[in-house]
Amino acid sequence: MAGPILVFDSGVGGLSVVASLRRQLPDAALAYACDNAMLPYGVRDDDWLVERILAVCEAAVVASGCVGLVVACNTASTLALEALREHLAVPVVGTVPAIKPAAGMSETRHIGLLATSATVARPYTLRLIREFAGDCQVTRIAADPLVVEAERWVAGERPDPDVLRRTLSPMAEMVNLDTMVLGCTHFPLLRDWLVAAAPRRVRWVDSGDAIARRAGQVMTDRDCRQGRETGWVTAPSEALSRGLSGFGFTEIRLLSLG
Repeated sequence: MAGPILVFDSGVGGLSVVASLRRQLPDAALAYACDNAMLPYGVRDDDWLVERILAVCEAAVVASGCVGLVVACNTASTLALEALREHLAVPVVGTVPAIKPAAGMSETRHIGLLATSATVARPYTLRLIREFAGDCQVTRIAADPLVVEAERWVAGERPDPDVLRRTLSPMAEMVNLDTMVLGCTHFPLLRDWLVAAAPRRVRWVDSGDAIARRAGQVMTDRDCRQGRETGWVTAPSEALSRGLSGFGFTEIRLLSLG
């Protein structure tokens, strides 16, 4: 069996994971699928989302001929990972906020979690904090505007520095904060701008490299060096097509959900 590794996200956030995969698995062929017609996922009902994620991923797996799926979306992973593993015939790698490594490197024992409002409030996230950062103070910051800024950046527009500064402003009051988790795959796309906009210096941690390593382990016995590097979308968008081409997906196709 030969084919690409398929990366899925609701929007362009998974492109940060694509970048990690290209660094760590340079010989692997990649495909990308995003459900841009229903972006953002964080404002939608959980039950509806599970059905939608299953439908989009099943269609994308068939269309791409992939050997494995990387769910590069925290919302999709926390809601539908087990269902995807039950329904799909290919291995599935999920995404979780990098709370464990952040806790391991924090010297002050005060870490931050920058994520969407849905992620910071989910019971799954709270369990991660209790399990891996129980001896840390973990300050959660809802940063939904950063999703929009990342989408704008991939579409060819510069992020708005005022939006970034306002979103990060709670960090100014966190005197002992030394490590910040980028808990949404959109956010590493903005890393340079976030560093510049932040009111204090911190370590920035994301899960992209860990996801790429796991993908390499799970798919190591499969031939992922062949396959068309296609970008699949659920709604036509010239700006999105241009953005995907910048990450190597020069062939963009509309994904049919039947």
